[in-house]
Amino acid sequence: MSARTFSMLCRSALALLLGAGMARADGESGWTKHAINDRSPFEAAGALDVDGDGVLDVVCGETWYEGPGFSESFKVRDVAQQGTYFNCFATLPVDVNADGRMDYVTCSYFGRDVGWVENPGEAGAPWTYHAIDQPGPSEAAWLVDLTGDGVPEVLPNAVNVAVFYELKDPGPAASWKKYELGSQEAGHGVGTGDVNGDGRTDLLTPKGWFEAPPDPSGESWAFHPEWSTVGGEQGKNTAAGIQILARDVDGDGLSDVVFGMGHDYGLYWLTQQQDDDGNRTWSEPKFIDDTIHQAHTLMWADLDGDEADELVTGTRIYGHEVEPGDTDAPIIASYRFDRDSGDWERTILYRGEAATNAPPRDRAAERDALKDFPRGTAGTGLQMMAVDLDADGDADLLCPGKSGLYWLENPGA
Repeated sequence: MSARTFSMLCRSALALLLGAGMARADGESGWTKHAINDRSPFEAAGALDVDGDGVLDVVCGETWYEGPGFSESFKVRDVAQQGTYFNCFATLPVDVNADGRMDYVTCSYFGRDVGWVENPGEAGAPWTYHAIDQPGPSEAAWLVDLTGDGVPEVLPNAVNVAVFYELKDPGPAASWKKYELGSQEAGHGVGTGDVNGDGRTDLLTPKGWFEAPPDPSGESWAFHPEWSTVGGEQGKNTAAGIQILARDVDGDGLSDVVFGMGHDYGLYWLTQQQDDDGNRTWSEPKFIDDTIHQAHTLMWADLDGDEADELVTGTRIYGHEVEPGDTDAPIIASYRFDRDSGDWERTILYRGEAATNAPPRDRAAERDALKDFPRGTAGTGLQMMAVDLDADGDADLLCPGKSGLYWLENPGA
């Protein structure tokens, strides 16, 4: 069964049997889209203070854009291109060498590497890439505190191995400690959350979850193969979005699992239950939204300032030039679960238009997001960042992708 067939079957069956829990009608958002560079083809971007002036700048691909207006830009480095992809699949702000200037960690799929890029401290001067490791094709990466020391580690989705990296002794002689958890358990999609409620952050894959031990940096992580449907039919298409997220959504004291289909339609959740013996069990996938496509990047973020996070995701434009929904209109949206009604409520933060100029699928090699979609079309690419870009006290969204680099302004209260 293909992922597309899985999605279609789930739509028909779950819409009838599990209708409660699917997203209700869209709310009005009032968010405003701003173009930083509507010709940028890079799919990862990070907000960091590059020049030390106390104002956030944006680094994306080969360029950094000076905040707060982002109209002036400077070269960072050359990024190799592979087809329609560029070997910069993450931009994670970290001051690796502790010189007071923000560097960033990146990864790449075709380069199969994870590394950090050193800020030279001078506008226009080249940044220097330093290799950390070459774990394998790395689809994206996040900063997550996996060791419990309050300092986030680098978690790439190296699709052939579950692995993360801890920065040791930031400074000129900084080194990285590698935690390799297993290869058979890895796949397209990785994520985090406290699955078993012990207060520690576990690591999730499309095939199950690694349990963080009491000493995460010194003990083995046990693997629990407790699900087989995250990202599609196990063994066939398991293209889950990044991150796969664990959190108690419905308020029953048990963490649930949320995931998107990275290269198909559908945003889903699994509810956790317990059998009569107290063992964990999981529901079949239930729709949060059956209309969204290519929900490749997911995160929790408090967008409305109520100290409760929303689920935030959107469409990755041309993740593959040919896949279900490839030329459909993209969206960026937030979702909130209403525990009283049992429904997910969707708020559209941005809605684009379909790619009316796209060559047909038998000429997919000619497809180009910057030409096929209307100019100014935003998507989520491989990374989103919730950050206050305009310094007005609320979280905005930084959204890079093959159709340009944008930020969405939060209207606030």
